[in-house]
Amino acid sequence: MSGTVAEEAREILRSARALVVELGEEGVEWTADAREAAAVRSAGPARPAPGAQASVPPPTAPVAASAATAPRTPGRDAPRRTLESVREDLGECTRCRLHEGRQRIVFGDGNPAADLLFVGEGPGEQEDLQGLPFVGRAGELLTNMIEKGLGLRRSDVYICNIVKCRPPGNRTPLPDEVFACRPFLDGQIDAVAPRVIVALGKPATSLLLGRDVSITRVRGTWHDYRGIPVMPTFHPAFVLRQYTAENRRLVWEDLKAALARSREGAPQ
Repeated sequence: MSGTVAEEAREILRSARALVVELGEEGVEWTADAREAAAVRSAGPARPAPGAQASVPPPTAPVAASAATAPRTPGRDAPRRTLESVREDLGECTRCRLHEGRQRIVFGDGNPAADLLFVGEGPGEQEDLQGLPFVGRAGELLTNMIEKGLGLRRSDVYICNIVKCRPPGNRTPLPDEVFACRPFLDGQIDAVAPRVIVALGKPATSLLLGRDVSITRVRGTWHDYRGIPVMPTFHPAFVLRQYTAENRRLVWEDLKAALARSREGAPQ
């Protein structure tokens, strides 16, 4: 080794040691591998010996994205939460004012792996007393739609609301109340992983579509919520208030379309 090369090597080593000492004083803990890496970074690119030909590294093949970094496509077979874990997270919720007057939390009801998921607005008086969604007059109509209209059992589908406690006087839930319950609705949707969501009424539809909508304009048209098709339709309570043949026909068409789409590609 010539004097010049030896002196350069000693200078590189001194610099590396100084770097280690300096970072150590700043609280950095070092392993043997880290010290070697620091020395290499401080030294810079290795210099070829005089007269030696620098080697050229072979081209590197593209590296496939790992499971942690690859984009995830939602699917029924993907790992997901359970309804039990979502309910456990909800607990005896006091996240908004609605808990002050409730009798029971109304979480959800039905098949935890349903192809069809119905999302309503909020519990009414009977729901608050029984702890189950859609068991009052509007619930009776919805059950008839599902069982007599679609030919399913109510237990074949999953039913929930955008808020889990009854708003006073059955008023529309306020934005902060909906916001407080939103993670649990999302958790229910993730857990069930339905093929189709039926949004019942304006509040549920506006929440799932991410904008204020007119239910009369968007009902009967397909939309999307996190990769899941959404069919908005009238809330059963609205149909009871305006019990016309036309309104019943429109809801029936919406539900038939939702059922048909939920069966596309489903195992027979």
